[in-house]
Order: sequence, then C-alpha cells, then structure tokens
Amino acid sequence: MTTTHTLRALGARTPFALAASLLAAATVHAQTVSETIPTVAITGARFAAAADLQPIGATIIRAADIRDAGASDVGQAVRKLGGVYGRQSLDGSPDFGLDLRGFGTNSAQNMVIVLDGVRLSENELSGAILSAIPIDSVERIEIIRGGASVLYGDGATGGVIRIVTHRAKAGEASGNLRAELGQFSARDARATVLRAFDGGSFDASVARQTTDNYRANAGFRQTAFSGGVAWQLAGGRLALRLDSARQEQRFPGALSLAQFQSAPRTAQTPNDFGSHDIDRVSALYEQRIAGIDFAAELSHREKTVKATYVSAYGTTRMAYKGHQTQFSPRLRLLDSVAGGLNELVAGADFTRWDRKTDSSFSLADAEQNAQAVYLRDEFKFDRANDGRIALGLRHEVFDKTSNDPAPYTTATYSTKQSLNAWELAASYRLLPGLEGFAKAGQSYRVANADENAYTPKANVPLKGQSAHDLELGTTLGDGARSLTARWFRHRLTNEIYYDPTVNGFGANVNLDPTKRQGVEIDASAALDSEWRASAHYQHVAASFTAGPYAGREMVLVPANVLTARLTWRSGGHTADAGVQWVDSQRYGGDFANSCSAQIPSHSTLDARYARQLGPWELSLSGSNLSDKRYFSNAYGCKGGIYPSDGRQLKIAARYDF
Repeated sequence: MTTTHTLRALGARTPFALAASLLAAATVHAQTVSETIPTVAITGARFAAAADLQPIGATIIRAADIRDAGASDVGQAVRKLGGVYGRQSLDGSPDFGLDLRGFGTNSAQNMVIVLDGVRLSENELSGAILSAIPIDSVERIEIIRGGASVLYGDGATGGVIRIVTHRAKAGEASGNLRAELGQFSARDARATVLRAFDGGSFDASVARQTTDNYRANAGFRQTAFSGGVAWQLAGGRLALRLDSARQEQRFPGALSLAQFQSAPRTAQTPNDFGSHDIDRVSALYEQRIAGIDFAAELSHREKTVKATYVSAYGTTRMAYKGHQTQFSPRLRLLDSVAGGLNELVAGADFTRWDRKTDSSFSLADAEQNAQAVYLRDEFKFDRANDGRIALGLRHEVFDKTSNDPAPYTTATYSTKQSLNAWELAASYRLLPGLEGFAKAGQSYRVANADENAYTPKANVPLKGQSAHDLELGTTLGDGARSLTARWFRHRLTNEIYYDPTVNGFGANVNLDPTKRQGVEIDASAALDSEWRASAHYQHVAASFTAGPYAGREMVLVPANVLTARLTWRSGGHTADAGVQWVDSQRYGGDFANSCSAQIPSHSTLDARYARQLGPWELSLSGSNLSDKRYFSNAYGCKGGIYPSDGRQLKIAARYDF
C-alpha cells in the first residue's frame, strides 16, 4: 500500500481511532528496546537536543518570561517578548496576524507555526488559532527567523515559530484556577491541572473567553479544551493529545478613513457573523534503538467554518468543512566524529488535506496531498573551536485538485508541483562571549486552495513561490546580558499575493520579482537581581525588483518596528511594562505607491502589576494605555480600514495548587 493510500485510510477514521492505532503499534514496539533518550534541554532539528545544538540565531521565550509579562496567549507572548509585529485580527479574536520579516497580508502563509512537532499552518488563507493553546502549558517558544523550508517545508521563508509544551517530571502535581475581568465586557476563566503518575502523566485545561471588543458588532466567544496523556516507555515516550476550540464571532467590517477619524468604534456591517470550530487529535512517539533516535507525529484535524453576510443585495451564507491528516516520521544519528559531535537527521512529511465548500458563490471540493523527504547534517567541532556547520536538502511534491460545479466559478483544476529547498548554516565562537553565524538557502511555498480559487486565468492555479535566503549575524554576551544582530535578504520569484488591479476586480497572482532586506537586533540584560530589560528592533526594506513596479515599496510592511520591555520582580511583587513603535506603511493594494497618504506610524504602551500572596496572585494590567487611535489593517487607499483596539484595563486573580 502506498503512503497516499495509507493516509486516505487513516483520514477515514475518527481522531480517537487514529490515536488508538498509533498507541497500540507503539506499545508493542516498545517492548523490544531498552535504551534511553538523552536529557532534553532545547529543541534542535525537530528532535530533543542538547543546548549546544539549539537552532542557530534563534530567539527563545521561556515560561518564566511569559508569566512575568502576563501574556494571556501564545500570540501575545510572541508579540510582547519576541518583538514580532502583529496586525489586529479582522474577526474580533485575539489571534493577531503575526509577521516575520515583512510579508504583509500574506504573512501567515510565509511563516510556519508548530506545536509540539505538529504543524498548525494549513492550506488556507487563515492563520493558526494560538489563543486556544493553554498558555500555562507552554514551556518555551522558539522563534527561528528566516528561510527554514528544509525542515518545515511549505511557507517557511519568513521563519518558524515553535511552541513546546511542558513535560511533567516524576512526582509532579500542580494546577491553577484563573479568572479575569476587563473593559468591553471581557471575561476570561481558565482551569489547568497536571499530574505525573508512575510511568506517565496527564494534563487538562479548559478555558472560556468572552468579550464585546472595542468596536460595535465585534463580539467574540471562545470555549477551548486541551488534554493529554503520556507514557514513559522502555527507551522512549508516547503521548496523545486532544485539542478542541469553539469560536463565535461578529464581523464589524471595514471603514473609510473619514469614518475611522469620526467614529472608529462603529460597525460598517452590523449584521455579519460567523463561527469557527476545530478539533485536533495528535500522537507523538519517540524511541531510541541501537543508538538511533526515532520519532513520529501523527495528527488529524477537523475544522468547520460558517459565516453569514448581510447587505443591501441580500444575505449570503458560506460554510465549509475541512480535514487534515499529517504523518511525520524521522530518525537521527547523534555520534562523536573526529573529536566533534555530528547530528544526522532524515525524515519525511506526508499531509492529506481536503475541504468541501457550500455557499452561493462556491461549491468547491478541493484536495491537496503533499509528500516530502529531507536530509540534514550538522557537525559541531570540539569545544576548543566551538564551531558548527550544517547542510540540509528537501524535496516536496504537491498534488492539488479542485472541482467546483457552481456557475461562473474558476476553481476547477488539477496540478502537480515539485519544489526543492536547501540550506547551509554555520556559526563560530570568534572570542569568549562573541559568536558569528551565517545562513544561506532556498525556501518555497505553494498557493493554497483559497488563492487558487481566484486567479487571473480561470481554472489555472498559480506557480510555486521560491526565495533565495541569506543571513549574517553575531551574538555577544551570555545568559545575563546578550545582544544579537542579523542582516538578512530574501529574493523572491513568483511571490503569491492578491492584486486588486488585475482584471478590474482583483485576483491572486504571481508577482514580478520582489525582495525583503533588513536588519534585526535583539537585546536583553539582567540589570541586577530585580530588574531585567529587553528590546527588539526590525528594519525591513520590502520592494519590487523588476517589472512595472520595480523599485516601488511593497504594501502593508512597516519599515521599522521597535519593541522594548522592562520587568521588576521583588518579594512577591512583579511589574512589567512595554512599548512598541511601528513605522508608517503603504496602504494595501498601493503597488504603484501612488496613494497620497500612508498608514500612520503609532506607539502603544502596555503594563502589568502582580502581587503574590501565598498560592494567590492578583494582577492589574492594561493595553494601549495612552488610548492611541490607530490601525494596522487597511486594504485600499484611505479605505478598507480595520481599527485597532483602544485602551483596555483588566483585573485578574489566580490560585495555584
């Protein structure tokens, strides 16, 4: 049976049957081995690894940092502590559009998000739902900037955000209850429990979040559950997890500049609403046999999305149901070679995705199957040299089909696309406390089902996008004080983007060649035993390099973003404050740079104070404390504006047990 046939069979099962099948197979196999897996320090090339092999040039956000900053979800932690720029969501959810290295409205399609090895990024024009991940379960977040398609495949030109959850230690038992109240009728209640038992552990989290939000008709409701169980096997580990989220949203619509200036809280579409339900079951299996580490993730996701849009022309309803099954087996040989440490990783990624749409404008039945193989070798010289060099290759094939019997649609096609990625990375300790690093490579992405549904030529899917990536950087300091500076460049061919000028009504196209080039600086310092400061700066020059728009700036990309934070902790008191300044940017669709205005620059301030009283923590927090009136999403010249939130204050109580 071929891998594709296997995935078809797996996809036909329920998520619970899928997980049970892997559990049974892994348990039988575990009875034949007796070796142990090395101590986990940090995540390397999709394996648990020693700190010496952490991703070159990565930004690491740890659980203690997240707790001090009072980040309420993963996306907020990435923005506050990782310095990643984020745009206000369009549906009232807290899931901002994160943007690594200036990819504008398509930032989610040029960045991969991974949760415990399971890819959350999908074959759709939608971002990962980070707000449903229990923030208390997160052990660390790794932000790997720049091309990473060798290990992570489609859409990793901007980088990868890896979320790693906590693994219970022997005898560990903990839990917490948390409640939060805020302006705009915000309510947030959460409960988490974790317990280790003989040979394993289990955890569970439930959360309920409601808010009316800043604008009219922008209400948001979410109920989420996450639960898992893990077993320590002879020489390995098996973990099963179920994640579920139910969202209800209201859609306020876009405003003109005049409407934003006079009444930014009003709704342009007061009767639009929708829902988003997602269930995902995943299984992780790790084993060491004869000095070789084996690992695999198997996951199945089901998603249902519904929306209703009301206008003067009538009511339009849309619904779709999608499924995605992923299987990612791999192996690693970690061994001493010529006085150094060598890590050889080989793996494969198999993904089956399908979606059926039921609406007045589309009845598309779309499917994508992807098969990839990759190989990566990294060698760390002896400690006297403290140098590393890595080389990786990947080949991936995509089979895409879509059939839409609805009249006047353009979403019927069948195509096969084959793409390659490579990377060469190196680092070297130049002096004590001073390290230099460099990366070069090629990354790629393919158009998703939504993009291929609206192209300039009916029923003709877009070409694959490729990027040549280059990065040079240096890190100075240690854990107490560190400074990392990077220069980067991405030269893109056939960049996939929406052009509102095509055919008079707009379409998704392959752009003429484009470029992202800039500088990133990350700094952090423990000023003394109580004070800690951090700052992140990004400068991006995003432009066309050929065609009629050659030399013009890309749209919805701020040239500069600066984020700075200061944290104080003493005797049960914690205070944290941060400021972010975002430069001006071109309105969406203004490829000719002819609009007489730009989206203005803005600065925002947030802060939090918490008091620990035994098992209790009481906190007061505020966002956009200066009540700055601004916007980060605008899809036409002085129009298509989605205002960002105004000032909001919240109080919270947490009880740990």
